[in-house]
Order: sequence, then C-alpha cells, then structure tokens
Amino acid sequence: MVPPRVIFFDAADTLFHVKGSVGEVYLSLARKYGVTADRDTIQQAFVKAFEAAPPPVFAVQDPQEVKACERLWWFDVVHHVFYRAGMFEGFDEYFEEVFSYFSRPDAWELYEDTVATLSGLEAREIELGIVSNFDSRLYEILVGLGIDRFFESVTISSFAGAAKPSPTIFQRALQKHGVMAREALHIGNSLRDDARAAAAAGLRGVLLDRHGREAMPPDVVAIKSLSDVLTLMGERQDG
Repeated sequence: MVPPRVIFFDAADTLFHVKGSVGEVYLSLARKYGVTADRDTIQQAFVKAFEAAPPPVFAVQDPQEVKACERLWWFDVVHHVFYRAGMFEGFDEYFEEVFSYFSRPDAWELYEDTVATLSGLEAREIELGIVSNFDSRLYEILVGLGIDRFFESVTISSFAGAAKPSPTIFQRALQKHGVMAREALHIGNSLRDDARAAAAAGLRGVLLDRHGREAMPPDVVAIKSLSDVLTLMGERQDG
C-alpha cells in the first residue's frame, strides 16, 4: 500500500481534549448562578444535546455572519443542556462566559503523543491537514497550543458548507492539497464521523481508539495512540 501524500486529523478528542470534562466546566461556571445539578447530570445532558443538534452548517458565507451562526448554534446546545439539567436566571450571561472559556487555548490540553507524532510525520515530508466539525475558535486554539505550524490546511464545517460525516467536507480538504482521495488518510476518534465517513469519501480512514471499544468492526483500521500512525506509515513504506 502506497504511503499517503496527505494525512488529515480530526481536532478535539484526537489532537487535544478539554481539561477535565465539559460537565465539570459547565458546572464550575454555573455555580454562581445557583445551579445545583451534579456534574454527571450535566455531562449526560451535554452528550444528548450535542448528539441531537443539527450539523454545524450555515447558509451564509461572510466570516462574521458565520461566527454569529456558530455562536447561536452553541447557544442552542447549551440551552438544551440546562433545559434538561435545570434552567436558571442569567442564562444569557452564563452562555457568554462558557463560549468565551472554550475559545481559550488554556481550556484545552494536547495529548502526550500529539507533538511527537506530528513532528515525525513532518520529518517524513507528509502534508498534514485538519478536517473538523469544530467552529472557527479552532484557529486560535491551534495557535495557542503551538501546533498550527504543522498543518497546511484546516477545513471546518462552518466554512466548508458541509459537516462530517458528509463526503463534501473531505472533498473540500482534498482540493486544498490537490490530491486524490485514495492518496489521503484521515484519523479521528469517531467511528461514524471519521473512520467510516473518510472511507465513504474514498480516503483511507483510521479510528483512534484511545480508550478501547468492546467490539471493533472487522472492516475498521484502529490505533490506540497517535504514535501508532508512525508505525503504520513504516509498515506501508516497507510493504
């Protein structure tokens, strides 16, 4: 198998993760508003609200309008969290705090294997990109975490006009590098949105399974650490 010319990565929960958990952050910021729900209740409400949300794709192109739509999209998600966990006065002010908090690079933390893996791939002169459903706050986060320099492209749903698992967002990313789908590989932590979606778009999809799933589909290539990508590349070059 020929080594890929481009490797794309998902962003959150693949290259970096929230410090603590979303439930912990939501709760810590909500305490002063009198919220008494426990962390697990909020975390479970977030998972349900996030999964129920529509794709973050908007019928606007102006960057400022896109950012306004992103903010409204997240407002609805957070509102649904506390619709389930218990609404409170001052929610609008609370939301502004939450939205601002997650735009800060120090709200996030790189996985231990991220920089070494990206450096190793860069040394092999493989082009790197990001394909993510994250919003435009991602750019500032990448810079703040010090990994923006590794990526020649960043393709996010709100500017691509399509969200994973749609093949369109992968096609937009491929166009930026001028490569065919079969020449690219995509790595992410979601079976549906990364491994299967990339394969459906013609790329080679790899599932990053850091925590170990009980049952891995036989048709899915999975790795347990980003560093396994380097081994994968070595095997393919040798073969």
